[in-house]
Amino acid sequence: MNNTSKYNDSALFIFFILLVIAAPILMAPIGGSYPDLLQKFAVFGIFAIGFNILFGLTGYLSFGHAAFLGVGSYAAVWMFKLLSYNVLPALVLSVVVAGVFSVVIGYISLRRSGIYFSILTLAFAQMMFNIAYSVATPITNGETGLQIYNDDPQWLQAADSPLTTNLFGLKMSEVFWRPEFMGFEAQFNVGYYFCAIFLILAFYIAMRINRSPFGMMLRAIKTNQNRLNYTGVSTRPYALAAFVISGMFAGLAGGLWACMDPLAGAERMQWTASGEVVLMTILGGAGTMLGPVLGAAFIKYFEAIFSKINDQVLHGVFAAMPDGLENIFVTVVHPFVGKGWHLTLGVMFMLIVIFLPGGLVGGLARISNLFKRGKSPNVKTAGGQQP
Repeated sequence: MNNTSKYNDSALFIFFILLVIAAPILMAPIGGSYPDLLQKFAVFGIFAIGFNILFGLTGYLSFGHAAFLGVGSYAAVWMFKLLSYNVLPALVLSVVVAGVFSVVIGYISLRRSGIYFSILTLAFAQMMFNIAYSVATPITNGETGLQIYNDDPQWLQAADSPLTTNLFGLKMSEVFWRPEFMGFEAQFNVGYYFCAIFLILAFYIAMRINRSPFGMMLRAIKTNQNRLNYTGVSTRPYALAAFVISGMFAGLAGGLWACMDPLAGAERMQWTASGEVVLMTILGGAGTMLGPVLGAAFIKYFEAIFSKINDQVLHGVFAAMPDGLENIFVTVVHPFVGKGWHLTLGVMFMLIVIFLPGGLVGGLARISNLFKRGKSPNVKTAGGQQP
């Protein structure tokens, strides 16, 4: 790696750290500075970063990554039930269990490529979803979901320990600072910053993988896997390693989700959750470093805000209009908000894919290049002609 690349990576990493730390303040003016949403930004950011290691670098499109998110959540809740509410053992078990499942599923699925690989991963995920929903009810508690109860063994839980998920007594649900910013309240939550530590660590690991010889091999697989096979290079071990790393990231995200909300349900393993992380990665910019995180934040923000807008809110927004126009605007906007927020997301996704094929990061890069071209002076040759 040359000095320029090192400088760019360092600048990007510092920018990312500042962005994560300042998120409660940055999100306050647009109504996103509350613990539950900020925690989802971090959790799904890790999920998308891990998925991007597989899809963005190797080109292997998995439609079953939610399976690892689900088993990570189940593992964490079982650790709470058996040992204590301390989040660290739960996260370790989540990553280990997700890693084991990803080795098995990846080894079988990677015997095929292209659409066949995608269908295999989808089949495994749906199989695990149905097992969790019905067959493995004693372990998963079926459709009710796995929860923690007062009569759970919790062999390491001290009598004076907090009866909630915590880090050596520091409660995940605690809000330790509520400053005012531009007339809006920003909430600094322990759980969010605990997740943020792992988000920054995941970003750093992904950046190191991207710049390493291993990352170069993954990009070579995406560019022309057949050529590598013809030269005698076995690509399956590299692809399997990327799949397992990606699955462990998903398990970490599932474990963190359970640490913030100690409940694990089969719906976290459904195919829609796998499709959501695909949307996040493509929307932000597949193969980029910052794109998956931006895509995850974008989708989770729309899910939290647009889904809460009902007709009463719309009438308040258009109250200044005459009654006839107000009712017309409410009727037109109604299908795009509330329960229909997916329609808005779908329209925006189509627009970004059509006009910004590189995702949000690609669009920002284009805009930046346009400004640079506009500011750069005209360069002329010795003969007075422009090159």
